[in-house]
Amino acid sequence: MPRVLITGTSSGFGLTTTVELARHGWDVIATMRDLAKRRELDEALHKAGVSKSVTVGQLDVTDSQSIDRAVADIDLPNRSLDAVVHNAGVAVGGAFEDLAEANIRRVMEVNYFGVLALTKRLLPAFRAQRRGRIVIISSESAFAGQPANSPYCASKWAVEGWAESIAYEVEHFGIDIILVEPGPYRTSIWENSPRVFPKDSAYLPLLRHLEVTVDALVAKTAGDPIDVGKGVAKALAARHPRFRYAVGPTAKFNHFARGKLPSTVVRKIIGRFLGLSRVRW
Repeated sequence: MPRVLITGTSSGFGLTTTVELARHGWDVIATMRDLAKRRELDEALHKAGVSKSVTVGQLDVTDSQSIDRAVADIDLPNRSLDAVVHNAGVAVGGAFEDLAEANIRRVMEVNYFGVLALTKRLLPAFRAQRRGRIVIISSESAFAGQPANSPYCASKWAVEGWAESIAYEVEHFGIDIILVEPGPYRTSIWENSPRVFPKDSAYLPLLRHLEVTVDALVAKTAGDPIDVGKGVAKALAARHPRFRYAVGPTAKFNHFARGKLPSTVVRKIIGRFLGLSRVRW
């Protein structure tokens, strides 16, 4: 039975990926920062009848000691690990000028440096066994900038640049790097992310417009996160996986647009989609 470690499994993509891979016969190590939040995962596993295939553990990707403990629990190299799915992620909404440095650094620590830290701890085992798959849950936010979402976009652009680079370094050892890039889906990141909208902000008209518009778009168009779980399962089952898997219609459009259209054109398209011309400054 192949084994996989998944981060950020208390809800959203991490939860659905855990359930989907367990259904496909994987021995899943499902980790989360706060084990007090495991109830939703436990209920989903019980409902799917796959609880016995999943071990739930604590892992904070921003804490080196937590990473060390989690990797020790995997019992490498006595038991092989076939894949890791980097899913843990956070965001913060707001105009860049209004954001505290702590907000920005938190996004980068989880979404970027956390991926690097855990990967570095696992690479020796993957190299020794001459195989392994490193799956990174990225985002369509890696394709084009978004207003009031600059730290999150920056973290995804950064992790994709890193992924493209280390792919050269690890392919000789039979290690695959895989990016899964979802569009908008119904996950708790929308509700749990802080929104920094100071009353004296110079950007308040834009922020108020985006809050209403984006929430409405998410409610109307966001898909079921199970799509991402299925996308990860497909990538891990592939004999020769692609480097990128765009999931959802807007992600597929943005994936196409990134290589075909000038940035100024993409910005105009996104501006129209978000109705930015209606903002009354």
